[in-house]
Amino acid sequence: MLSTALIVFREVLEAALVVSIVMAATKGVPTRGWWVGGGLAGGVIGAGLIAAFADVISQWASGMGQEVFNAGVMFVATLMLAWHCIWMSRHGREMALHMGEVGRAVAAGSRPLTGLAIVVGVAVLREGSEAVLFLYGIAAGDPGQTPQMIAGGLLGVLGGAGLGYAMYAGLLQIPLKRLFSVTNALIVLLAAGMASQCVGFLLAAGLVPSWGDAVWDTSWLLKESSIVGKALHTLIGYTARPAGIQIVAYVVTLVAIVVLARLVGRPRTVVPPPRPVA
Repeated sequence: MLSTALIVFREVLEAALVVSIVMAATKGVPTRGWWVGGGLAGGVIGAGLIAAFADVISQWASGMGQEVFNAGVMFVATLMLAWHCIWMSRHGREMALHMGEVGRAVAAGSRPLTGLAIVVGVAVLREGSEAVLFLYGIAAGDPGQTPQMIAGGLLGVLGGAGLGYAMYAGLLQIPLKRLFSVTNALIVLLAAGMASQCVGFLLAAGLVPSWGDAVWDTSWLLKESSIVGKALHTLIGYTARPAGIQIVAYVVTLVAIVVLARLVGRPRTVVPPPRPVA
């Protein structure tokens, strides 16, 4: 029961952290609940399908199908987060000043929520499929523990969702004019971390070079398998023993998003039309 609760708690917490950032980033946007709810539902359905076809996926690509699939999931999530961050760099100020007009502007409403719904779905898909597969392994090793597993799973879901909501409530205490800047910074770190994880999965599949194994080792300070380590792994891409290519992917993604966001977010100077000559 305790092992089940811990596994589910950690996986739900990781997904809840992503969802809390998305919800805070879209504060005041009409119909955000439908988009986020759709992402959650899609992620749950996808996680169930992955768990059902786990054997087929694992045998794909010479036994590295799970790693390749995870890399694809991380790549899509990185693109969606980068797109949202760059989009918000131009429209975030407008949304903060004119929240009442957001519903009338398509560009300030449904467009970013489409990408963020995908991010929510990806987060739930990834963590949900991992939790289901872990629990399947526990059940296979001890088939008589089904009631205890259900109880532990419920405790894990409640604990992870509770901490995720606490983070969301904390973000909502930030003044609206600062909220988009704070959530944008979190999303940039989240995207860079996912890019690093994407490369890590490709490295595990033997599809990319390492450029140096374990450039540093901070596991003595904070183990990646701990609850805090897992949370930081989700939020900022913390890796105790990163390969060189993971560091490069993290830095390149971080710099690229920041530079593009600043270029796109520059206020455009409007040249007044020439006055007619009398």
